[in-house]
Amino acid sequence: MSDPEDTPDGTPDGTPDRDTDRDTAAAVLPYAMIVGQDELKSALEIAYVGDAIGGVLATGQRGTAKTTTVRAFTLMLTGRLPVTLPIGATDDRVLGGWRIDKLMAGEATPQDGLLREAASGPAGILYIDEVNLLDDYLVNIILDVVSTGILNVQRDNLAKEAVEARFTLVGTMNPDEGALRPQLLDRFGLVAEVRPEDDAERRAQIMQAVLTFQDKPDSPVVAEAKRADERRRAELEEAKERVRKVGFADGVLTACARLANAFGLAGHRGELVLARAARARAAIEGTAWVGPEHVRFVARSALVHRRASGDPGRMPEWGPEDDRTVAEQLEG
Repeated sequence: MSDPEDTPDGTPDGTPDRDTDRDTAAAVLPYAMIVGQDELKSALEIAYVGDAIGGVLATGQRGTAKTTTVRAFTLMLTGRLPVTLPIGATDDRVLGGWRIDKLMAGEATPQDGLLREAASGPAGILYIDEVNLLDDYLVNIILDVVSTGILNVQRDNLAKEAVEARFTLVGTMNPDEGALRPQLLDRFGLVAEVRPEDDAERRAQIMQAVLTFQDKPDSPVVAEAKRADERRRAELEEAKERVRKVGFADGVLTACARLANAFGLAGHRGELVLARAARARAAIEGTAWVGPEHVRFVARSALVHRRASGDPGRMPEWGPEDDRTVAEQLEG
């Protein structure tokens, strides 16, 4: 599998390279063939169904298939790779600028930046690998657009009318390589911790899935996985259509507020994300009401990065005591 930094965002003139995009997509495992990754897959699905939840941050060591899972998820939904913001991207590439090939020919042709591409893309996802290493200047740009939902480009020789730009921010990072700015960490609705499998049988299943896909891409196993992806896409689209019709059982919103107090959350974003994520989970399950079980299911992902920490940008470990706190608050 290739990493995002191995995949060009476009040709030297800045235009998208569709052939490269198709070639890279063909090398990504079907979503249904990914072994494990349950926490990350669930977070991605919940954030897609409940699009007001915010983004997803996946943390884990290198080589744990974080990027592969994000790519497979987006391919399953849209048949295309996510719009990817490389670490070394220029502000022209992020905000938009001029087509270089056209300028060299004496013609000024504007080109949309990655933020506009993500907002208008079929999945509405902007993916950033190693998001904790992103330049502070780009972080500030992204924070402004994510918080307002408006992209306003006013630069030398290029001024555009403000446009709506709403997208789901998906980031991956290795926490051993540095912390994430607290302002950006807070913008991720859900956090998924990706751990390497420590069971030999599961590791063997991962190898079998990868080797089968690489060596026998036309095999019945791969064909069935692609059909399973089509079914999952249909299920998620149905859940997205009905999520706002899902109600909250008595006491559920109060329980979300109690959890926010118990974990010392600042502001009200945390309990709102918790409630929306629980509703999205209920919609995915096909139930009409959000119950305590749905809140319990999303509690860790929605709360782990919002608790007070003496080291800003780093998340304290979530342990059994935190699970007990969730259970006690949900019991009332």
